[in-house]
Amino acid sequence: MGFYRVFAGADGESHFEELDVAHQPELGAIQNLKEVKIQHFSEPRNMDFHPLPDRRLIIHLSGEVEIGTSDGSKQIFCAGDIRLMEDVTGKGHTHRDLTPTNAAAYIFLND
Repeated sequence: MGFYRVFAGADGESHFEELDVAHQPELGAIQNLKEVKIQHFSEPRNMDFHPLPDRRLIIHLSGEVEIGTSDGSKQIFCAGDIRLMEDVTGKGHTHRDLTPTNAAAYIFLND
């Protein structure tokens, strides 16, 4: 299980940062949530660079996904992995499903 942040840097590029909940207690008690939903995707998705319209936590429940950042990094996420998606400006990230089906919990955050 990994916990990563995807964010836009001052350079306009998106980057990964590995997070450690033990050293960031505010991540263990996230408040001010906008919406929570679970989605199941029955067909693979392949998306070019895009920023997200809002901040969100994505908790992978099944399947494998490859996320690419505009700085050239790539990371594979699978069940149990968590992404804090904060790349709401800049070039954004790519998304490629590596398995035919995927499920994830989406926790949309208020700013």
